[in-house]
Amino acid sequence: MRKIWGIFLAAAVLLSGCKRYDPVETTETPPPVVVQEESTGSETLETEQETEGTAAPEPVEVTTAEEPESPERRPVKVKGIYLSAHVAGNEEKMQEMIQKIDETEINAVVIDVKDDNGRITFQMDQPLVEETGAVEAFIPDIQGLMDTLKEHNIYTIARVVSFRDPYLAEKKPELALKLADGSLYRDKKGMAWVNPYKQEMWDYLVDVGIQAHQVGFDEIQFDYIRFSTEKGIGDVVYDEADVRGRDKKTVITEFVQYASEKLKDEGAFVAADVFGAVMGGGIDSDTVGQSYGDMANQLDYICPMIYPSHYSSGNFGLEHPDTEPYKTIFGALQKSGKVLLDASRADNHESRQAIVRPWLQDFTATYLGEGNYITYGAAEVAEEVRAVQDAGYKEWMLWSAANKYHLEELSVTNGDKNESDP
Repeated sequence: MRKIWGIFLAAAVLLSGCKRYDPVETTETPPPVVVQEESTGSETLETEQETEGTAAPEPVEVTTAEEPESPERRPVKVKGIYLSAHVAGNEEKMQEMIQKIDETEINAVVIDVKDDNGRITFQMDQPLVEETGAVEAFIPDIQGLMDTLKEHNIYTIARVVSFRDPYLAEKKPELALKLADGSLYRDKKGMAWVNPYKQEMWDYLVDVGIQAHQVGFDEIQFDYIRFSTEKGIGDVVYDEADVRGRDKKTVITEFVQYASEKLKDEGAFVAADVFGAVMGGGIDSDTVGQSYGDMANQLDYICPMIYPSHYSSGNFGLEHPDTEPYKTIFGALQKSGKVLLDASRADNHESRQAIVRPWLQDFTATYLGEGNYITYGAAEVAEEVRAVQDAGYKEWMLWSAANKYHLEELSVTNGDKNESDP
């Protein structure tokens, strides 16, 4: 196994990462301490705060998987950015993006294939897509886009939003999460969710991933691969014929295993976005259905969302984590490393583990209020990237819902743009 040496900061306890929300100015995120806002029934998700100062660094040997590779799969050490389907489908905007990519360390793009509303972003020959009319072709010429990206040696990742799917839930209510009265469960944004216990949903998501790979995407990245955590989810009624005694973490892990096996057979790499909070296990993990170590055993890449703006005062010994991007990212990744190391030791290092590839922040969280945030620009992004490197990792992705990125300090001369293992 490949071994990465990291430095674990004792007494650092991760609060939570959070995932894709509608934009607030330049960010997709809601008000601060998002996971604390969400609850299951009457049970509010608790967060652990650091109560001690940061101890002296202690060397820790972190074991990760061998680079995933096969004759059909060439791994790339990804330095990526997220692009919405609206941008990806606009030739003029994509040319601007590609020019920036060519001039920087960026070597990968994450593009919506199945978006936050459940819409498929290019024409796709899939039975359930055709039955429900799920296509909204923001990308009118997907093959042309893929050809252009490959010409520029850009690694392509298909973002597939999984179990938050308001479009499919409305069109196929038999696949949706429901309350006792038969009505659809909806989160605070009014979004309906589909049922992770439904095998038909598993097959649908896998089919979408396969077709994305067939048009040229190198990797399939599942997002919202979890249960909703908001108030009212505890009132959802499940059919035991679907559940079969499985808890939320078990069924999500089983889906990850199922999807990974199917997609790897097709020659695609497989990744999943996860809450940062699940690194610590406990109620957060139980509620969302994400087991960090178990999922890492099945995936090629696991992508924790560790945006500094999503940590509250006290985490990693920091009064205002958003104002200290380096320390926040470093502490979060050391938490990840310790959790995966402990998981590896628990099974005598027999299981493989995914490569850790974190999501980083490239947006300004003005909603945190004066004194609690800083403006994120090129210097702050560079600090986050430096923290990833200093923590012993080589891959990262930048998130901006507005697709406005500050890449000025990520010149191509600062690293090997297309680094990969032989």
